[in-house]
Order: sequence, then structure tokens, then C-alpha cells
Amino acid sequence: MVAAMPDPAPLLLALASEEDTARLGAALACLLRPGDVLLLEGPIGAGKTHLARALIRAALGHEEEVPSPTFTLVQTYEAPGHEIWHADLYRLTHPDEVLELGLEAAFATAVCLVEWPDRLGDLAPPGALRLRLEAEGEGRRATLSGGRPGLLAKLSEAWHG
Repeated sequence: MVAAMPDPAPLLLALASEEDTARLGAALACLLRPGDVLLLEGPIGAGKTHLARALIRAALGHEEEVPSPTFTLVQTYEAPGHEIWHADLYRLTHPDEVLELGLEAAFATAVCLVEWPDRLGDLAPPGALRLRLEAEGEGRRATLSGGRPGLLAKLSEAWHG
């Protein structure tokens, strides 16, 4: 019997400013690839959409309007070599509604950013990268866990230089 590899410890990052939050989004844009799902957790106003916008703009390589998908539920973008799906599930009331959005198929083929991932229920991919944003002093704290093997180590290296 082969012992399962333990999950790496969560990566904790202090984000003192909105610029730091945008920098984290840009770092993630360089590392995420099709099939990666980023679950953005945290209360209203924690910076989930700000981080997602920075990630999308960095992945696209240019400034572009990136509206919050609060009312459209999903926005898609064509980045070089892959699609990015940005979903805001806040208004969903049941996980079955996720199936109607086509997210389950996108999880396998696109980079997916999901705000309010608790609405996914059991549909959350087991290998998803979880990023929780919380207020800390004048800034935020980001707690990252999960993701494909090696992703947190690469992000830590990119962040800390």
C-alpha cells in the first residue's frame, strides 16, 4: 500500500495594499493553466473581484474592461492559448444551477476563477486551488491551499523572489 502524500501547508501572504493584491493576481496568471480552478473565498469587499481582474488582465497581456460577473454569472476571455472563465456564484441558490452555466465542462478545459465557491456544493473540483482573502489591519491576508502538485511552491517562489 502506498501512503498518500500529505497536502502541503497553506501558503499565507500579507497583501498590504491593492497593488499587492493585483501583484498576486499577476503572479497567478503566469502559473495557472487550462484545467486549473481557482476558488476565491472571502466576505463581500475582501478583494476577490479585484484579484480576478488583475489576473485576467495579466493573462490577456493588455488592459481590458473586466466587469464583475455578479449579474451575468459568467464572463469568458480568450487569453493566449486558453480560455479564462470568471464566475460569480453569489446569486445561485442551488448547486444544480452550476450545471446550467457549463462550468463543470470548463473546469477541465479552461482556467476557471470562481467567486463564492461554496455555491458549488459537491461540484467543486477536488484539485482546485483555494484562495481565501480576509481583512488584516489596513490590508488583506491571502491563504492559499490545494491546487495541482507543485503549484503552491511555484507561487511562493514567484512571490518571494
